[in-house]
Amino acid sequence: MFFYYGGRNHGCGPKMSSWKRGPFEFSFDMGEELGRRGRGGRRRRMFDGDELRLVLLKLIADQPRHGYDLIRDIEERTGGAYAPSAGVVYPTLTMLDEMGQIEAVSEGSRRQYAATDAGRAHLAEREEEVAELIARLDALGEERNRVDRAPIRRATANLFSALAHRVARGDTDTLAHEIAEVIDEAARRIERL
Repeated sequence: MFFYYGGRNHGCGPKMSSWKRGPFEFSFDMGEELGRRGRGGRRRRMFDGDELRLVLLKLIADQPRHGYDLIRDIEERTGGAYAPSAGVVYPTLTMLDEMGQIEAVSEGSRRQYAATDAGRAHLAEREEEVAELIARLDALGEERNRVDRAPIRRATANLFSALAHRVARGDTDTLAHEIAEVIDEAARRIERL
C-alpha cells in the first residue's frame, strides 16, 4: 500500500492522491487552479512569460513594490489559488529593468521597483490585454472565494485513509463489493444534491 501526495499542501488534505491495494485502486485530483487543466490532466500555466511581465508591470505602475509584495498581491487577488514563484518573479523583474520599463529604487536593504515612462507607455499600448489579465486574476479569486474546496479535500482524504485501514485488515471479494456499494451510494447522494 502506498500514498502519493503531490502538489502544494497547506494542511487541508491532499490535492492529488492515488492509492492501490490488491484489487483496489483509487486516485483523485482536487487541483489548486479550480479545474484549469491542459492536455493530459496537467495543470495549465496561469500566464505565459509575456503575460506575467505585463501583470507585474501593471502592479508596479499602480504602486512601487518589492518582488515579495508582488507575489503576495497576486496570491491575495486569486484567493490563494495562484502565486508565482520567486524563481519566476525576480528574473522577470530583472528583465523588465533591463528593458527600461521599471527601475530599482533603494529602500534600505530591499529593492523596490517603480514603473518608468517607457513602462507606462508599454502598458498604454496594451491596455486591453492588461485589463483582461488583471480580470483573469480577479475572477480566479472570486471563484476561489465562492467555492472553497478545503472541506471536500479533507473529507476525501478521510475516505482514502479509512479505505487504507479497512482494506489492510482484510482483502476479500465480499469486502470489495461492500466498500464499492458504500462509495456508489455516496456518489448517488452527491449527484442528487
